[in-house]
Amino acid sequence: MDRLTGKVVLITGAGSGIGKAAAAGFAARGAHVILVGRRQAVLDEVAASLIAQGGKVSAYAADIAQKTEVEALVTWAIAERGQVDILVNNAGSASKTLNARWIAEEEWDQVQDVNMKAVFLLTQALLPDMLARKNGTIITVSSLAALRPNLLGGAAYGAAKAAVRNFMTYLHNTFRNDGIRSTCILPGEVNTPIMDNRANPPDQVIRDGMVQPEDVAEAILLCASLPARTVVEELIVAPTVLRDLSGDLEISRWKNAPAACQAEREKSE
Repeated sequence: MDRLTGKVVLITGAGSGIGKAAAAGFAARGAHVILVGRRQAVLDEVAASLIAQGGKVSAYAADIAQKTEVEALVTWAIAERGQVDILVNNAGSASKTLNARWIAEEEWDQVQDVNMKAVFLLTQALLPDMLARKNGTIITVSSLAALRPNLLGGAAYGAAKAAVRNFMTYLHNTFRNDGIRSTCILPGEVNTPIMDNRANPPDQVIRDGMVQPEDVAEAILLCASLPARTVVEELIVAPTVLRDLSGDLEISRWKNAPAACQAEREKSE
């Protein structure tokens, strides 16, 4: 029997990209999947598709950067399913302004809230039940930007992903002997809708050479399905071929720069 059969899995950012692909993988392997995201209609569409394929799926819309909404989500999930065995922190958000010189405080805060604060809030809400059972798996999708920050992902995104990587290491070091497995996955460029928001959105040929959502989903499933005695602490999933990013980095440097800096930009070119 598959080790995921009957497990309850809560996945954030489940309406598209990596979260959607991971949900399909867990459902296909017999888990009950709770899809979480901001838009109920999108989640319902994904849920309907997976249910039509025989999956056991629920959908719950919430702003996971808000403590009250996270607490309501976790209360509902435990009431409906008894427990949450596996938490997949996948929701992510990047800023539109990538250069630390010009990013506004509000935009910086929003990126930290989605990529870091939400992971903390969900983990804190689920930990008591996991610790009581001495069993639980927490998998967080960080980014290779945590290790190699640059203008492509931007200052706010790289900082948030580095913070969440640190937090996952903290969880591992603190709760491993209490039966809690904590895993951080660091993907390189992944062909998800977030690419549409890049300063220089890549064309289809470039996207085809990137890591695909299903590839990261396979890594998530591997980490979740290993025996409880074994944990993957950290896993990098990157494209095999390294593409030339010099043009993208230069465009990213100047995106949303103040008009007063236009002369500086022209001089640099």
